[in-house]
Amino acid sequence: MKPEVPLPSPLARIRQDVQSMHAYAVQDAAGLLKLDAMENPHRLPPALRAELGRRLGEVAINRYPGTRVDDLRAALHAHAAPPEGWSLMLGNGSDELISLLAMACDMPGASIVAPLPGFVMYGMSAQLQGLAFHGVPLTADFELDEAAMLAAIARHRPAIVYLAYPNNPTGTLWDAGVIERLIDAQGAQGGLVVMDEAYQPFAARSWIDSVRAAPARHRHVLVMRTLSKFGLAGVRIGYLLGEAGLVAEVDKLRPPYNISVLNAECALFALEHAEVFAEQAADIKAQRARLLAALPALPGVTVFPSEANMILARVPDAQRAFEGLKARGVLIKNVSKMHPLLADCVRLTVGTADENTQMLAALQASL
Repeated sequence: MKPEVPLPSPLARIRQDVQSMHAYAVQDAAGLLKLDAMENPHRLPPALRAELGRRLGEVAINRYPGTRVDDLRAALHAHAAPPEGWSLMLGNGSDELISLLAMACDMPGASIVAPLPGFVMYGMSAQLQGLAFHGVPLTADFELDEAAMLAAIARHRPAIVYLAYPNNPTGTLWDAGVIERLIDAQGAQGGLVVMDEAYQPFAARSWIDSVRAAPARHRHVLVMRTLSKFGLAGVRIGYLLGEAGLVAEVDKLRPPYNISVLNAECALFALEHAEVFAEQAADIKAQRARLLAALPALPGVTVFPSEANMILARVPDAQRAFEGLKARGVLIKNVSKMHPLLADCVRLTVGTADENTQMLAALQASL
């Protein structure tokens, strides 16, 4: 009898760089007050929940997505109000749009530049698509390092520069003059700028206003948004705005049915009741102001300005604070190991008034 020859491992067909990567981590929040993921803490009022349930019950889930997705695209275009000649494409959250942009720009020698610390998916999408990623550290107070960013653009001539407005995890709404100069420099060498406005509902201003004021200056600029922070994190709708010809090229890479009929109907329903979500955003901004005033009174806590629905705070010991909060039933994000600039920093999602009271008490007891 011949000895059995072991079969080759199918893992050999998986890229080595993928095998060495860490998967995007989502914390287990079971039984905890969830203040780690920048979600809108407010649910729809009961009457609207019942109305939405009736709407979803009428959706033809036996059919592929069709005209209702077109209706959503038109509704979001009206909601965002970009300049004439701009169009919109939909993504399954911003994450899919970031991946499609990397795919669209994947040419020999192509690279992506973004400030650090920033959203991890910019670098991850570059790695998965085989593009070089060049992270440029922010200043100590989490502002853009203009000289370093300009030098990176001149040296690497990146296909894409990502600028999150406001930034995650710092909440910073960067200086408009610096952004304009980076946009000009990137345009001069033929690259794209993506303004990531995931947290736009909570910010004092939107870059869309700058685009409308000077559309010619922004022909190479794309504005990316999501409905996740708007209040639909579970619905997974992102959208990309830009000059129609540019968006049309990226849109060729989009899977034909990437937005489900149920998700599209949820998003349309939300836009029809935009005033409810505007009231929720106003409450979140008021609670953010409360936390920005209360946190510095805690021993050893330093907070940084935020225009998002989260607050970055430096504490004496980030891991101790994280574990202490979790032991008291509150889940936050320990970002202290993400980047050297974030040493001993934690990120706190702004919750409801009661949730913030519970978080403050737990944090004080944990310090």
